[in-house]
Amino acid sequence: MKVLVMYFSKSGNTKKLAEEVVKGVQQVDEVECVLKPASEVTKEDFITSDGIIAGSPVYFGTMAAELKDVFDKYVGVRKQMGDKIGAAFATSGDDAGGKETTIMSIIQAMLIYGMIIVGDPLDAAGHYGVACTGAPDQKTADSAIKLGKRVALLVKKLKS
Repeated sequence: MKVLVMYFSKSGNTKKLAEEVVKGVQQVDEVECVLKPASEVTKEDFITSDGIIAGSPVYFGTMAAELKDVFDKYVGVRKQMGDKIGAAFATSGDDAGGKETTIMSIIQAMLIYGMIIVGDPLDAAGHYGVACTGAPDQKTADSAIKLGKRVALLVKKLKS
């Protein structure tokens, strides 16, 4: 079982948040975690992952082109992606910077791929996915870990 955590990060904040998500995935036995920037994600990464957690900084209220390119590039494997677990996270430079719309743009792509979408667990924010302004603080890091763990546990349940 494998979870891919993919991201685009220009300033480094989205990468930092991705690294926190990875910590949660790694808490679940028998689930491998692969962390890659969007530019390094291959078609094989996409197909062989049982879950994908994708993150982006806010770019005009949506995901960065570099992350969207992954979804666009591998549309040919869409039928192989059905029933995999998907989740999203985002960072911004401003409190009202469009984090939720960015997360929703990632979720929309995952829904088109036929994925099963999950948000934060209820003991975290309980919303669309993890988000922060600037670098993740401890509360955001804890929520990111919980999201990663939730996805990994669901992957394990689905594959068992």
